[in-house]
Amino acid sequence: MVPSVTPPVTPKDAAAVVLLRDLEDARVFWVRRSLKMSFMGGYHAFPGGQRDPDDRRVPSIAGEDAEAAAVLACAVREVFEETGVLLARGAERLSAAERAAMRDDLLGGRVAFADALARHGLAVDPSLVSNLPRWVTPPYFPRRFNTWFFAARLPTGQDASVVPGELESGEWIRPREALSRWSAGECLMATPVLSILRALDDGVSGFAERLAAIPQAERDLHQRIELREGFLLFPVRTPTLPPATHTNCYLIGGAELVVIDPGSPYEEEQRALEDLVVSLIGEGRRVREILITHLHPDHVGGVNQLAARFGLPVAAHRLTAEALAGAVRVDRLIGDGEVMALGGEPGWRLRALWTPGHARGHLCFYEERTGTLISGDLVVGAGTVVIAPPEGHLGDYLDSLRRLLALPRLTALMPGHGPTLADARGKIEEYIAHRLAREAQIVEAMRAGERRIPEIVAEVYREVPEQMHQLAALSVLAHLEKLEAEGRARRDGEAWADPTRIA
Repeated sequence: MVPSVTPPVTPKDAAAVVLLRDLEDARVFWVRRSLKMSFMGGYHAFPGGQRDPDDRRVPSIAGEDAEAAAVLACAVREVFEETGVLLARGAERLSAAERAAMRDDLLGGRVAFADALARHGLAVDPSLVSNLPRWVTPPYFPRRFNTWFFAARLPTGQDASVVPGELESGEWIRPREALSRWSAGECLMATPVLSILRALDDGVSGFAERLAAIPQAERDLHQRIELREGFLLFPVRTPTLPPATHTNCYLIGGAELVVIDPGSPYEEEQRALEDLVVSLIGEGRRVREILITHLHPDHVGGVNQLAARFGLPVAAHRLTAEALAGAVRVDRLIGDGEVMALGGEPGWRLRALWTPGHARGHLCFYEERTGTLISGDLVVGAGTVVIAPPEGHLGDYLDSLRRLLALPRLTALMPGHGPTLADARGKIEEYIAHRLAREAQIVEAMRAGERRIPEIVAEVYREVPEQMHQLAALSVLAHLEKLEAEGRARRDGEAWADPTRIA
């Protein structure tokens, strides 16, 4: 492993609108993003999106602050595109049919939002919305947004509806019901959405003030991300492989917790994780033990420090414990299929799944109540996984992926690196298809006369930067060893060939 030098991603400006229909009942309109979306696909969110350069042209009475006017214009445009609700001065003069035609022209690319408003004599009016805190995507995510949130009441005579495409669905919902679905593992949402729903659950009156009091509001959101009830993500900086810069450490449970993969060897990161554990203990919780998914340094770098600081036992698969002997003390062996029940409400049951391939002793942890999979490095949130023989074995890896597909319910995949994925099954299927496509390319390269691994890499990995070819060579070797075991490749020293094409 080598330290990552991937530069941080600069956040892009965006805006979102918390649309309220009934101030007494506090119903809010939320949407589910399409699973096909590359960013937060399948997540529930509020209507919104990325700022467009053309938003500066939108007619507005927002005053002299051009940046604030453009952000507000972005919010109004996005909520109109996604829900058909027009939050503009003069919108009451338009009939439902006129608004629908205007939206259809906008979505069809036949007119710009600025021109559509000007044509009808409409303008963005700050008095129609209330400002909420701004939230910034954490720096270790592959895509980042600097998002301004607004609240608005549904205008009289209008209603919200979703046109399927980037959004899968939309509905009016009480915050309490949305939070109940989240707790049951029926939906995923980002921290700002969760925070807004919690603030609204105490009533509309004063909810903006309650939201502003949350420490992460108006600041960069770095660590302690609550993905689901009882699922805390605490990314720690590690010497991992690009494009990753952090390893996802998870704290799972309620009154009783386990810590999975405290991977950072860096003192500052270790102290930050220790501070979180201290705060959880201060809330009356008990940390039971540390669990290790596999042996790689970016997943075990902080195990010894955390175990010593809090007197915690460490558990791992037998093969991981043997590989780490003398470096990391493992107190307990975890067997395939073992279930760890964690105390507290509503209860969590982690089933250990032995999933070799990336590493011989690799474990995934499947939470049975919510259908949530902690996947370690078997599947990651961005990019693919390196299979490096002899520790890595591609045949085992594909078998492990297929085993995950057989799980009864998969609602979210929480990887060792990168963001949590709502389309867990789709990502696993994508991984299998990718490996089989690479295998077909390697077989074709051998049939075309490429016999040595560097030659096969140059042919098959043309789209990969040359500095990554050393890692690609490991993957090619893993493929060739699998093909050899199946009788579909033959090794002759450093050369390989397709035996079916040898006279």
